[in-house]
Amino acid sequence: MRHGNKNRTLGRVRSQRTALLRGLAVSLIRDGKIKTTEAKAKELRPFAERLVTHAKKGTVAARRQVASLLGEPKSETISKLFDEIAPTYKERNGGYTRVIKMGRTLAGRDEAVIEYVE
Repeated sequence: MRHGNKNRTLGRVRSQRTALLRGLAVSLIRDGKIKTTEAKAKELRPFAERLVTHAKKGTVAARRQVASLLGEPKSETISKLFDEIAPTYKERNGGYTRVIKMGRTLAGRDEAVIEYVE
């Protein structure tokens, strides 16, 4: 039974799902905007917003927390999150990302763009 399991499984086991979200989050931080399926974008949104909330603190502990959540990515990714992205949302309480639906493709999947708001 699936009582209380609200997250999407995306057709993957937990380790693969975690790796997918980490990769999508790193791509979002690096590029600022990515195109993916609607389900993946909706699942990525709270993960990415939590990263920005940690980054707004700016402490060493927050850097380590983000590095742990992202699976120890390149230091450029973490520094971009802390030095460029997080300061732009200093006065904002949540709602750092936006999901724009692109419609259905010929392959039959709903695509969406997830990006950071200005």
